[in-house]
Amino acid sequence: MASIVPRPKKSGETTYQVKWRESGQWQTENFGGDEGEAQANQFKALVEAHGNAWPYGWVKGRGFVEPDEVPGDMDFLEWARRYVDNLTGVDDRTKKDYRRDINLHFAGAAYTAADGSEQRVGGLAHGPAGGGPSRPPTVCTVTQDDVSAWVAVQYRDLVHPDRPEEILRRKAAPKSIANRHALLYCAFQAATMATPPLRSDNPCARTSLPRVDDGIDEEMTFLEQDEYQRISARLREFDPDAADLADFLVGTGLRWGEATALQVKDVSLGKRTISIQRAWKRHDDNTFHLGPPKTRKARRTLALSDSQLTMLRRHMTGRQPEDWVFRGGAGAAWRHSNFYHRKWARALKEAIARGLTKRPRIHDLRHTHVSWLIASNIPLPAIQARLGHESITTTVDRYGHLVRALDGEIAAAVEAAMGAPAPGGLRQVV
Repeated sequence: MASIVPRPKKSGETTYQVKWRESGQWQTENFGGDEGEAQANQFKALVEAHGNAWPYGWVKGRGFVEPDEVPGDMDFLEWARRYVDNLTGVDDRTKKDYRRDINLHFAGAAYTAADGSEQRVGGLAHGPAGGGPSRPPTVCTVTQDDVSAWVAVQYRDLVHPDRPEEILRRKAAPKSIANRHALLYCAFQAATMATPPLRSDNPCARTSLPRVDDGIDEEMTFLEQDEYQRISARLREFDPDAADLADFLVGTGLRWGEATALQVKDVSLGKRTISIQRAWKRHDDNTFHLGPPKTRKARRTLALSDSQLTMLRRHMTGRQPEDWVFRGGAGAAWRHSNFYHRKWARALKEAIARGLTKRPRIHDLRHTHVSWLIASNIPLPAIQARLGHESITTTVDRYGHLVRALDGEIAAAVEAAMGAPAPGGLRQVV
């Protein structure tokens, strides 16, 4: 809760300071003059209505102001692009994806109006509190309502304003909306942390996003052992080496870029382990280079089974330490598109023709690996370490719904607790 602290001055005038804590830090705003006390009470109510946070669009010491009145304010799209350009520790491919989201989703979908002019619709815009036409978004004026309106637009098909039968942009999946909102959040957060700060709050902080599991079809596909074998058998019929790579992916849970970057020197036959030290990264021009794994904890060591060791020995025979364990044509490392179109898609088509009822992606082999571990009662922290997730939260959020193996034990424990006799010395009063 906010409070009002009167502060008398030597001149006899009294100013009124509104004081509250936001994210563990004290925040204050001062009001003076004949209306000072009334203004302080109004501002206190605004702060509390915003969850003990700065009211959206309020600039400390100035109140609610429009963009041309805010020193240092700038076009938000320009700010977002500058934010992405200055990111460190992010590869070029990720920056390209971020710029695409800014151009297509923050700026809105482009279309040609009836008068021949180029226009955009469905992007982030600022709707003034007093009503009136929306304005281009600036760093300082975007409000929580503006962000919520933008999210709502993302969640439906965007049609041409003059030709309703023409769809400019299909509605986004909940996960895509969450990813775009995360970029929006980070760009505004950078504005609050600038020197000096461009705004005092982040308008994305309290956005209500659609549930990630809001769709009818599951984003991840989990294969039963017999379902995977249908695909593996078809692969092995026309390319045993491709089948070995698929078996290794589903048997280790490695990401594609990790497994195909594996070199002979990364395999320890004596210790029966592999070491994940690198992964393929994609440039803007779709060329690839070797870089570190996806996260810090993705650098890891995995134990191997007997069958995996036997397979790896076969692939490593006669190879040099820097040679790829899994190789495509001419001894080069596999490329995802080549493997998918020449091997996986063909095997999948034949497996579906023979009764397979699912259409998994190559990355679903990683999800399938996790589902098999969970079915065998492997704890989630162990799975986190094996997958190389930076946080257990990622593992729980993604796969926690699969943990059903202990349902019987949990139900039995609850039944035992509820049906236990009352402790000695207690009796039921009727």
